[in-house]
Amino acid sequence: MIDTIRRLVKQNGKLHTPVEALSTTDNLYSAGLTSFTAIRVMLALEEAFDVEFPPELLRRQNFASIEAIIESLGKATPISKLRRVA
Repeated sequence: MIDTIRRLVKQNGKLHTPVEALSTTDNLYSAGLTSFTAIRVMLALEEAFDVEFPPELLRRQNFASIEAIIESLGKATPISKLRRVA
């Protein structure tokens, strides 16, 4: 999971610090993540993990570190569950 998150952050986050040099608790915004690139990361995460982030998770702090992303993914709604409700 962490490797996938790192890959997606690297591809979509456009950080000025290499993601490989960051710990799971380092602040991604300090490393160059912007609001725009955070949205790109979020969309990539949703696709890769087949989840949807509900509105209450769409906060800066939920994408501020790899650890925060892992925690947010645990709270995201699986797409399969959304399909059953629809």
